[in-house]
Amino acid sequence: QVQVVESGGGLAQPGGSLRLSCTASGSMFSTVDMGWYRQTPGKQRELAASITSGGRTKYADSVRGRFAISRNSAQSTVYLQMDSLKPEDTAVYYCRATSNVMDFWGNGTLVTVSS
Repeated sequence: QVQVVESGGGLAQPGGSLRLSCTASGSMFSTVDMGWYRQTPGKQRELAASITSGGRTKYADSVRGRFAISRNSAQSTVYLQMDSLKPEDTAVYYCRATSNVMDFWGNGTLVTVSS
């Protein structure tokens, strides 16, 4: 069993920044792909950014150039640096850890962008 725990959500003003963190338990962190997804009420969960075990990154068009995903294998942590935040970035952000043998989600952390 792998535990995925997000932190760092909260309230930010438009144009501001937040950094989300996600820690995945277990010694397999360096071998799994990690992703940040987000969901708003009434909408499907969507990928915001992902990073493979090898460090290859992918971003949704809506966040490219404003968000940056990174990982620290020594700390089993993945980060999502969110800059130039917009009200439409308001959502619950979920962290996901995947490989060909596992798929685990965290419980989510709420990000609210409002003045």
